[in-house]
Amino acid sequence: MRNKFIVFTGGPGSGKSTVIEALGRLGHACSEEKGRKIIQEELGRSGRALPWRDKAAFRDRMLDEELRAYEHHLHCEGPVFFDRGIVDTYGYSLLEGLEITAALRSACVSHRYADRAFVFPPWKRIFTNDAERKQDFAEAQRTHAAMREAYAAFGYALTEVPCAPVEERIRFIFRELGQL
Repeated sequence: MRNKFIVFTGGPGSGKSTVIEALGRLGHACSEEKGRKIIQEELGRSGRALPWRDKAAFRDRMLDEELRAYEHHLHCEGPVFFDRGIVDTYGYSLLEGLEITAALRSACVSHRYADRAFVFPPWKRIFTNDAERKQDFAEAQRTHAAMREAYAAFGYALTEVPCAPVEERIRFIFRELGQL
């Protein structure tokens, strides 16, 4: 089943969520990005699991949410597209210099996605900030590098998605998956 779990990774503001939303409108099973949801929830309850307040707590919440999403989609028959995955929490730990826990490493090994991960490169033209995304473009570039390192560390083949309109990106992804 894991071979049908297609993960999108990269830095913030690179268009992953826009492509996921478009795939969802086309009827594909998708798992939304967890970081933004966690930030919204934590802000709503004055919580501490925020990347600017407690990076380790934020990372741990992301891991929990990604594990739940993985388990939730096990029943899906067709491909499932993930806006980030469990390995992204490992990449976040690398980026922020956080301890790599045994639980995190174990989750990355035991909960595999398809062997190919799609990496969305930093794209200055579409990068924006908002209430949940406070990183600047330089941090987006560092995040991109950390995610590449994380996925490579767990043996994923990395395919960079070209900076192009959404429809072209989707065609590229399906072509790479051998579905066009």
